[in-house]
Amino acid sequence: MRKLLTAVILFALPLMASAQIENPVKWDFTAKKIDATTYELHMTATVEGKWHLYAQDAGEGPVPTTFKLTKNPLVTPVGKIREVGKLHKAFDKNFDSELKYYENQVDFVQKVTVKGKAATKVKGSVEFMVCDDHQCLPPKEVEFAISVGGK
Repeated sequence: MRKLLTAVILFALPLMASAQIENPVKWDFTAKKIDATTYELHMTATVEGKWHLYAQDAGEGPVPTTFKLTKNPLVTPVGKIREVGKLHKAFDKNFDSELKYYENQVDFVQKVTVKGKAATKVKGSVEFMVCDDHQCLPPKEVEFAISVGGK
């Protein structure tokens, strides 16, 4: 009985450990109305523990955080996506490059204008990669839809 219990624990430990670190980033997608036709899209990443999320201009090596917005005839992006958070820059010997990344939280902000008064959605996806001091997780893509316009 003891051998069976030990075997079960040994097989279960790697599964439990990997389940805990599979998704250390939680995304929140919101819109803030600036005026009658202008909105700020806030794509906020909350990063757990010792993990870090790479900037849009990360440096050579890791997959940078990249946003793709689906074309919508009612919505026009204004300028580039801004990063609001504490940017870290450090040389990473694994990638042999100086890298830019965020810890804890970063807010990616895209200003858009909406044509007409109809409610619509800004749809898209974000691709990102996270690492800690010992490992990197494979790049992940998350789809989103943010409501804008209307009353």
